[in-house]
Amino acid sequence: MPTAITETPAVPPPLEPPRKRWTREECTALEAAGIWEQQHLELIEGELISKMGKKRPHTISLVLVQDWLVLVFGRQYVNPETPIDVAPGDNLINEPEPDLIVLAKDQREITEQNPQPADVRLLVEIADSSLKFDLTVKARLYARAGIPEYWVVDVLSRRIIVHRDPRDGQYRSVIAYSDQESVRPLAAPNAEFSVTSAFE
Repeated sequence: MPTAITETPAVPPPLEPPRKRWTREECTALEAAGIWEQQHLELIEGELISKMGKKRPHTISLVLVQDWLVLVFGRQYVNPETPIDVAPGDNLINEPEPDLIVLAKDQREITEQNPQPADVRLLVEIADSSLKFDLTVKARLYARAGIPEYWVVDVLSRRIIVHRDPRDGQYRSVIAYSDQESVRPLAAPNAEFSVTSAFE
């Protein structure tokens, strides 16, 4: 005869099923074996994030911001979707690929490994569906690495959220610039980027 259970379990069940946490070493081995052919994946906090299926507004903003960065810094200093290293304690399970990076030295000087945090002057993520992720998980990851400046281009709200002053694992300055305003990167303080030009 069925029996009603009235007591509460001592340990609450997990809200989500357990997930496999990946390391960079495992991902490299699987990629070398051809397991992920035709897929564009990014390793963040041990999870594989798909970077495929970007919508047109994302692509348009990416191209517009990239063109301006190349104009200001030079083509040899601007890389799209390039994996970077982060803080040593985070590298085992993280290999982010920001949408755009501005390097502190000519890209031809970085030939054997990912750019290191000290090689990066500015990171840019173009965010539509990934906005919350970019403002939380990725912001903390980049702050822990000491990346001096991080821009999130918020496509839906037509604004740029500028993160600066990384200390103790977080950015101490986070300022949103509307499409009626302009922002100047720390690495090129005389260059003014009109926020609306990221969306036209």
